[in-house]
Amino acid sequence: MKISTRGRYALRVMIDLAEHYSGNYIRLKDIVERQEISQKYLEGIMTDLSKAGLVEGQHGKGGGYKLKRAPADYSVGEILRITEGDLAPIACLEKDAPYCTRTQECRTLPMWRELYKLINDYFDGVSLADLMQGGNAGGDYVI
Repeated sequence: MKISTRGRYALRVMIDLAEHYSGNYIRLKDIVERQEISQKYLEGIMTDLSKAGLVEGQHGKGGGYKLKRAPADYSVGEILRITEGDLAPIACLEKDAPYCTRTQECRTLPMWRELYKLINDYFDGVSLADLMQGGNAGGDYVI
């Protein structure tokens, strides 16, 4: 599994919003300057995060973006699933994947299922608040 630039930038933006969490809107221009991300690229990410209900946006003077919840109430997993889609390591485990006729005799499927569970458990166990702290967020998992 490889997390794309889109997923990594979404995490950076959400951490930035969390670090400046005051209930006020934060101008997109300020985030762009701090994170050194193209404004055009960031607009697309913010649209996805807004549609998913993670952030609230407002246009015009005094506008920008803000978190809809406290930083501790966001998991890395939910952010990555919005920007990356399903985090399944193989296609047959993805949501709405067509039925595989080899499922019953597949010797590797249990291993892939366990990896998928570990990935989701790990990312769902790390919050924005954890990332703001730095250090070993998420415990002792090794992936």
